[in-house]
Amino acid sequence: MAVKIRLQRHGKKGNPFYHIVVADARAPRDGKFIERIGSYNPNTNPATIELDHAKSVDWLVKGAIPTETANAILSYKGVLYQKHLNGGVAKGALTQEAADAKFAEWMEKKDEKINAKKANLTSSASDNQKERFAAEIKLKEDRAKAIADKNAAALKAEQEANAPAVEATEEVEAEPATEEVVAEAEPEVTASAEEKTEE
Repeated sequence: MAVKIRLQRHGKKGNPFYHIVVADARAPRDGKFIERIGSYNPNTNPATIELDHAKSVDWLVKGAIPTETANAILSYKGVLYQKHLNGGVAKGALTQEAADAKFAEWMEKKDEKINAKKANLTSSASDNQKERFAAEIKLKEDRAKAIADKNAAALKAEQEANAPAVEATEEVEAEPATEEVVAEAEPEVTASAEEKTEE
């Protein structure tokens, strides 16, 4: 019977999480399994992986074959490296203490990398938030300036429209006065013309 270490899908549509299980290769993906050895949630950043190291190494030693994704998860969590070190201890190339020390050193470096990634993600998220806030403030100022310019232009146009109307009313008031002057001047002209004819 071929035994595989693989993922069993759970969760709703668009938001999956997985159980890491040891199952018969002939069983359906989400069907019967022999043992559950961990879980994997890809929805977080970095992904959340919970894994039982001892059971995982035990099943690998027994001959369970991990799928491609399960193999990547086991490698990420150091299960494959631990199996490799245990093989060296079994052959006499290493002592158990030396193997444990090497694995502890590897895990320490891995934890540092993960913590650095988390710190980088949080700092980049705060930087992005600051940039978005600054962009929103600039956009608000630009909109306020555009509205102020538009209102100033409308006020200027209104003032220009009112100014010619005032001048026109002044001209209208001035024109009748000139006509009266001409009307008053005409009788004198006609009177002088009559005097000339009488002579």
